Amino acid sequence: MKKIQMVDLKGQYEQIKERVDASVLDVISSAAFINGPEVHSFQKELEEYLEVKHVIPCANGTDALQIAMMGLGLKPGDEVITADFTFAATVEVIALLQLTPVLVDVEPDSFNIDPEAIKKAITPNTKAIVPVHLFGQAANMDEIMAIAKEHNLYVIEDNAQGIGSSYKFADGKVAKTGTIGHVSSTSFFPSKNLGCYGDGGAIFTDDDDLAHTIRGIVNHGMYKRYHHDVVGVNSRLDSIQATVLRAKLPHLDAYNNARRSAARKYNQAFEGIENIITPKVKGNSCGTSSAIICDTCNCHVFHQYTLRVMNVDRDALANHLNEAGIPCGVYYPIPLHSQKAYQDDRYNELDFPVTNQLVKEVISLPMHTELDDDQINYITKNIIDFVTK
Repeated sequence: MKKIQMVDLKGQYEQIKERVDASVLDVISSAAFINGPEVHSFQKELEEYLEVKHVIPCANGTDALQIAMMGLGLKPGDEVITADFTFAATVEVIALLQLTPVLVDVEPDSFNIDPEAIKKAITPNTKAIVPVHLFGQAANMDEIMAIAKEHNLYVIEDNAQGIGSSYKFADGKVAKTGTIGHVSSTSFFPSKNLGCYGDGGAIFTDDDDLAHTIRGIVNHGMYKRYHHDVVGVNSRLDSIQATVLRAKLPHLDAYNNARRSAARKYNQAFEGIENIITPKVKGNSCGTSSAIICDTCNCHVFHQYTLRVMNVDRDALANHLNEAGIPCGVYYPIPLHSQKAYQDDRYNELDFPVTNQLVKEVISLPMHTELDDDQINYITKNIIDFVTK
């Protein structure tokens, strides 16, 4: 059995090596390193894939989220509601812009932001909601968009973990995550489902005026050289990263199918183990049962495969796996409302029962396109032996 990796980027690279190597050398030969033809081609190809009017590439996913908020013209003191159970980048940019982060609890089965908690958190100062499509599954966008419409709020999708995922609305319409809200951000960090070989990100929107504003923001506020029309930043996707992403984009659906296949095998192995709760797939765009992981739709793209272990010492399990040569991750061990940087007297522990429980129970297993049956069998056997002993 080959060595188990949390993310096997080298194995994935071997499948596209010839195109990547040739295209990277072409960029070097052209010396068009910033905003070159490869960036513009990738932008157009991603627009076609997502069926969105505007993709604006930028330097990384955190910048993408910050720039999206800047483009909307949010002002210091405006309240932005987001999930307590997610990576810090989501709340980090809110604080950097001197906006007021409002953290709310999540759903226990999907790990995504709870629409009922959003409703309770809205005040006259609320201006936006940031749903995070955590671990590769869409948040409840029917409810979130309805809440936003009722209260005249912006919806900024954090799609860093969900690219390629789809959401089926109650009326039967299907849309890719990142194309539903007013604006969306994503990350092309190497371990993402669509990852480059460094840092990269993008903003998506169907709003022509907002797209125009954002294009200026990413380039020092310039639309014409040395004419600074808006306050901007320096955040551009470089051409080498764009050419890597162009090589990977045609394979994205196949990559996501491989992740779903691995998730299905994990689920089958853990079936009937009472101490383990496997990821629940909600809102399949093909309409299949939530117990089924289906290859005919892109409802969940399994950026992470995350278990909940009940009545088990999760940290001891993680140590056991590491000793067995099985990498694993705990995303995320400390709620954002408990982080020193984001503590606030407004928060009450009683408002975060789900998050406070999840941080004690979640553990993420190796998940990538190169997992094979021997590895999955070895991983699942070690976990089952530990939790049933």
